[in-house]
Amino acid sequence: MYSKVKPAVKVQPLADHHRRIGIYGGTFNPVHNAHLLVADQVGHALCLNKVKLMPDAIPPHVDHKDAVSGDLRLQMLELAIQGNPLLGIERTELDQGGVSYTYDTMEQLTRQHPDTDYYFIIGGDMVDYLDKWHRIDDLIKLPRFHFVGVQRPHAKNATKYPVIWVDIPEVDISSSDIRERIRRGQSVNYLLPTKVADFIKEHHLYHD
Repeated sequence: MYSKVKPAVKVQPLADHHRRIGIYGGTFNPVHNAHLLVADQVGHALCLNKVKLMPDAIPPHVDHKDAVSGDLRLQMLELAIQGNPLLGIERTELDQGGVSYTYDTMEQLTRQHPDTDYYFIIGGDMVDYLDKWHRIDDLIKLPRFHFVGVQRPHAKNATKYPVIWVDIPEVDISSSDIRERIRRGQSVNYLLPTKVADFIKEHHLYHD
């Protein structure tokens, strides 16, 4: 059960004038151009008022990835979104610290902001595993909460849960590949914003 929205389709604001906010969660270790592309494309396709990138403090993944401090990842995000008024940052999970689950975060946000429709952006690879998410059945019942899926190569891109699909250009960039390139002394030009690359170099991140 899902619907598909093309980038050219204009989604009209709701009659009650609720704000439409996208939430794009991740570790952002580091943030790169594919993250920004997804956020911007979804924001325009769904006529959102804002798309907020939400860095986690500790990702609740079985295959836990070591990440630089939340403060450093936050600074890189702030540099990355400069000049794009559509993009913002949601600090809830960083400020709370510890492991964060989507249900807990979105339950808090929907309760604090009842005048807001939330569009939670995930890749098709994560869509494939929605049935394993913490309290997924409660999550989809939250008021004014919607999943937005972005198709990924090599993923099934399918689920029994309601998902709004947005087609965007496929750009195969990963934070893990960027970290490995930095360790090897390889170029990361055009993979992430120049200001973020300069910040990484200045603070000697990902070299060890």
